Amino acid sequence: MLLENFHTSVVFKIDYFRLLNILQMKFSWKGVMPALTTQFNAQEAIDLHAFEHHVKAQMAAGVHGLILGGTLGEASTLEAEEKTTLVTTALQLVEQRIPVIVNIAEQQTATAVRLIEAAQKNGVDGFMILPPMRYKATSAETVIYFKTLAAATDLPIMLYNNPVDYKIEITLPMFEALAACDNITAVKESTRDVSNVTRMRNHFGDRFQIMCGVDTIAMESLVMGADGWVAGLVDAFPEETVAIYNYVQHGMYDKALAVHRWFFPLLELDIDPQLVQNIKQCEVATGLGTGYVRQPRVPNSGAVKAKVDAILKASLAQRPDISDYKSLS
Repeated sequence: MLLENFHTSVVFKIDYFRLLNILQMKFSWKGVMPALTTQFNAQEAIDLHAFEHHVKAQMAAGVHGLILGGTLGEASTLEAEEKTTLVTTALQLVEQRIPVIVNIAEQQTATAVRLIEAAQKNGVDGFMILPPMRYKATSAETVIYFKTLAAATDLPIMLYNNPVDYKIEITLPMFEALAACDNITAVKESTRDVSNVTRMRNHFGDRFQIMCGVDTIAMESLVMGADGWVAGLVDAFPEETVAIYNYVQHGMYDKALAVHRWFFPLLELDIDPQLVQNIKQCEVATGLGTGYVRQPRVPNSGAVKAKVDAILKASLAQRPDISDYKSLS
């Protein structure tokens, strides 16, 4: 009898955690999800106090999820232990109110699988996955890579389609092959071709949720049916970013357009090789970051810094009235 009760208890626990995973998979890739920066101090060590302040400001503005370990997070300069610290800190701050997503960008499949398994044990809610790094994989190799990583987790996955920067495009036939993976549920659309939103919708309906990954065309993508926005300048301007999303969702296109036009000179700082330095310079101006980067990056200086400062000065002098945007959430 004792053994029978023990067996029943174990089965219940297994089923319970399986149910939790199924429920987790049902979170929606929608809204504004910041690609978070990593806050450093002058010695290039992680500044957890500044990171916590940054995350709390994003949540107060109404973002719908957090993405850690992307390009803006300077993930290529972080040690594994540092990434774990950022993940556990973010999870504690979020308290399951919004999903915490971890980026996977690796050059070896086995390493990517280990990172996925470790992150899932740490309690993350999903993954953003890039194609293989450094090696320009063929379409067939890229599909195998994604399928292998999808099989390593039952958490939802968003594929990052950015052929401009990473030289591998995830084409419609590749998405067809990947549709068999139930937990590949979304795409970060960064081809910089807004018509791809319509191509994906026409071809797949709602099978894949679509998150725009390019700040300058986010409003257009939302109007054309994208579900949300993986944003960059949100790190410095979270309220204006969420306001554009909220206005579009409620058909308030004139208000969204007014904010978008004000925002545009700042948004262009995201499509630049020095986007990390640009955005961190903006974070200092809005009180949401330390401004420090980790080498080999160095902060903006000279004419580049002056250009960003001029854009900031003009923008901060005429920030739009968005006092109603939270009431639309």
